[in-house]
Amino acid sequence: WHDDGVFNVEGGCYAKCVGLTKEQEPEIYGAIKFGSVVENVVIDPETRAIDYDDVSITENTRCAYPLEFIPNAKIPAKASHPNNVILLTCDAFGVLPPVSRLSPEQCMYQFISGYTAKVAGTEEGVTEPTPNFSACFGGPFLVWHPVKYAEMLAEKLKTTGAQAWLINSGWTGGKYGTGSRIKLKYTRKMVDAINDGTLAKGEFDVMPGTGLEIPKVVEGVPTDILSPWKTWKTEAEYKKTLNKLTEMFQLNFAKFSDKASHDLLKAEPKNWD
Repeated sequence: WHDDGVFNVEGGCYAKCVGLTKEQEPEIYGAIKFGSVVENVVIDPETRAIDYDDVSITENTRCAYPLEFIPNAKIPAKASHPNNVILLTCDAFGVLPPVSRLSPEQCMYQFISGYTAKVAGTEEGVTEPTPNFSACFGGPFLVWHPVKYAEMLAEKLKTTGAQAWLINSGWTGGKYGTGSRIKLKYTRKMVDAINDGTLAKGEFDVMPGTGLEIPKVVEGVPTDILSPWKTWKTEAEYKKTLNKLTEMFQLNFAKFSDKASHDLLKAEPKNWD
């Protein structure tokens, strides 16, 4: 993100393809053709057809393809200043909302935390949801203190007027193994509503504990999944799991609190009593 806009240095995509179908994810399905690369998949030796449901090697089946294999991709991958900035996480604990609006301080906190979750099949030995915090979503590559990068991001948001959002493409109705993955078509509806400006014009509720702003309605998305506790069997079990993850956030952020401002510390999620 520079003075004149943004650009993407990646020339392609690296997607999971376990259970891939043309009906559920037509763009990814159509991108797997001559010139793309698949790994860890089982291929029929005669027909060369891929069995995306076969996880005998690993659940972590993947496909890699260039940007131009996706319809409507922007080539070259550069643009003017964005109106919206979306942070992406995959919460396997099933407690974060699928979409929420962030204040600048909340954006800084989430950016510094760099939270996502490992699930079975992504790494050897991982059998249940495991939190993974990587500062600024790229911890090993940072030169400065993570707070400095977050301050730079916040300054860009301020000077351009861009709105920050958090998208969670993880689980709903329970954690991994109990709930189900948020459907990709719903996530796309949320991103579309962010980009066309309709989501920002809607009404929001403030989620207890986290302080995240949750939209009441997203066109094309079931309203119950917008408030994740409504999809769990019991609210008590949901709160217990949410508070467990909240404490993990707090423990991780303690490493960076020495450089954090008072306003940034106030953005830290609290337990939902």
